[in-house]
Amino acid sequence: MLNRPGLHVVACGLLLNLMNPSTAIGSESTSVRGEGRPNVLLIVVDDMGHADLGSFGGEIPTPNLDALAQSGIRLSRFITAAACSPTRAMLLTGVDAHRAGLGNLEEELAPNQRNQPGYEGYLNERVVTVPTLLREAGYRTYMTGKWHLGTEEQHGPAARGFDRSFAMLTNASHFADMRPAYSPDPLAKAKYRDEGHLISELPRNFDYSSQYFVDRMIEYLDSDQQQPFFAYLAFSAPHWPLQAPDESIARFAGRYDEGPDAIAEARLRRQIDLGLAQKTARLAPRAPKGRPWGELDEQTRRVEARAMEVYAAMIFEIDRHVGRLMDHLRASKRLDNTVVIFLSDNGAEGHDYDDTWPAEAFPAIRKVLDEAHDFSLDNMGRPGSYTFYGPNWARASSPALGLYKAFPTEGGVRTAAFVSGTGRFGPARIEDALVLAKDLAPTILDLAGVVHPGNRHGDRDIEPMSGVSALAILQGRATDQAWQQRVYADELLGKRSVRLGDWKLVHMPAPFGSGAWQLYDLANDLAESRDLAQQYPDKLAELIAYWESYAQQNGLILPDWVSGY
Repeated sequence: MLNRPGLHVVACGLLLNLMNPSTAIGSESTSVRGEGRPNVLLIVVDDMGHADLGSFGGEIPTPNLDALAQSGIRLSRFITAAACSPTRAMLLTGVDAHRAGLGNLEEELAPNQRNQPGYEGYLNERVVTVPTLLREAGYRTYMTGKWHLGTEEQHGPAARGFDRSFAMLTNASHFADMRPAYSPDPLAKAKYRDEGHLISELPRNFDYSSQYFVDRMIEYLDSDQQQPFFAYLAFSAPHWPLQAPDESIARFAGRYDEGPDAIAEARLRRQIDLGLAQKTARLAPRAPKGRPWGELDEQTRRVEARAMEVYAAMIFEIDRHVGRLMDHLRASKRLDNTVVIFLSDNGAEGHDYDDTWPAEAFPAIRKVLDEAHDFSLDNMGRPGSYTFYGPNWARASSPALGLYKAFPTEGGVRTAAFVSGTGRFGPARIEDALVLAKDLAPTILDLAGVVHPGNRHGDRDIEPMSGVSALAILQGRATDQAWQQRVYADELLGKRSVRLGDWKLVHMPAPFGSGAWQLYDLANDLAESRDLAQQYPDKLAELIAYWESYAQQNGLILPDWVSGY
């Protein structure tokens, strides 16, 4: 897979150069005009819906994130992978996840994918990371939070360019009990690396994940105030198990008793008013397991309302601790020279407990989870609980978008994202150009004036970036037209998609899809509810041809086993 030339794909007359950012659209310069090198703070949250933040249409109080979003550039068409680790791989490398080692989630690797190039389950040695290049250019590099890009020492953040790091290696409880979110071993502890070393106990001041990740980031930022920094703050919230401090959950008591349908309608109206959804947007269809609130019995409504209270408390906690970090940067006079990039790594999580851990696919893990947790209503959100909020609330979290995490539909991959930085991006606005997760790596390098080495770094061959810098778009120096003609394809868990402008091609199994290619016009059907494949056979053929080229060029291996996630 190494030393391949730039990928030139001709799809029914459309010529694209996807592998050479130096000549790609929007990449006009590798320096910030007339300014010194900025600090960069990359904030990633886990499984947050498109409309959860106030600045994206939600009712949850998020004043700190809203202030950043509303003073910066909100990206209305920001696209990630359909799940966490592939997105994170692309964020840190600018390389397609199928080349970077995360062609599938490590937990979901099929037998035919294991030990194959691009499916290592960790960031492979064929990519160089953004923190590595920034550190070589004189930046200090820090990481706190969820890693999920390899558990071994040679695959952790300390080995991939971060000067200092505190990393939760895979998903875990949000409290200090070190319960893993999944393990077949009832005695297992969640894995964390502190400055590269595995630890057996969490520090005494670890009260809650979002609090502690920000505490450590502040500590790192205070350790060196002379060099510019790249800080990667990777919250594990609001990923399941849904948990939050009691006092934050209490803030939302009774707030969601009206149910998800009413919340979805109110959020959709606000998204349309804000310009984050088209005026013609309609509520997305219910997922196959979704049910109207009025059809649920009283006990089920109580459980679902409580789950949403916990979820809202998690978003509130993220915002509160981001506010502490912004206050610290302001007090140390570094905020004005800091670019803040914020995103969710994928769409809202709409699976429930049985979807995620079916006993037939994961019998040992399911047994441990069943026996180790207290699933009672009174314990929801507390240590020892294991809560999901399911497809009804996922629809409310992204009301205009179909389905949710793990699906290539817009509800799985179109996420809330913004870029904010004093005086660097012009007037605050909503930007409609297509921006991809893998575009952020070259954008960050562009901000720092650092050039990616291309095909070789040090003594090894590497993959060139296929993401392109969005700096010209963010700064208003490029037209949207070229960006809207980008073609982008992706695959995860055997579910596939291709997009060209407003056209979207999707392939998913029943009951979520037809098991065949389906074609949608996002300009008039953001929820992907009307299949146009029969009406536009030429467009269907054009995008299928692109898919076949993408799959071949990226060594894609469709799984011969899926868990159903």
